[in-house]
Amino acid sequence: MSGDSRLRLLLSALVALILTVLPLPVWADVLRPAFLVLTVLFWSVNAPRTGGIAFGFFAGLMLDVFQGPVLGEHALALALISYIAVREHQRIRSKPSFQQALIVCAALVIYEVVLFAIDGWTGHPVTSPLRWVHTVTGALIWPPAAAILAYGAGRRA
Repeated sequence: MSGDSRLRLLLSALVALILTVLPLPVWADVLRPAFLVLTVLFWSVNAPRTGGIAFGFFAGLMLDVFQGPVLGEHALALALISYIAVREHQRIRSKPSFQQALIVCAALVIYEVVLFAIDGWTGHPVTSPLRWVHTVTGALIWPPAAAILAYGAGRRA
């Protein structure tokens, strides 16, 4: 991966981190997709050597610094779904956009289950069913988000 592509990867991760931690009203915050998770999934599928497990871990660590109650929970969850995405990147890339959105929804559910388990084990349980809404909004926004990231990466979706 060239230096220009690494810059695009880091810039897209920074924008996604900003969109993820940007303060919003409560109703909009519930609907907000996990932009950083979607960005990590995109790069793990489309550039698995560069946007892989380490990228997911460090992106999750940055998210933990900004909003995580337990340092490392987002890092672990993002590293896990990055591993799955890197391992299955060829299968995921070959699917049409709708099927990719279903796979992304499953990855977001795995991400949320890991966070839910860690929150429960550490005494920070969030039992509201609203915590699962962003899995649906993330899956719905995946096709345009992947197209925007692919355009920014210099290749067509």
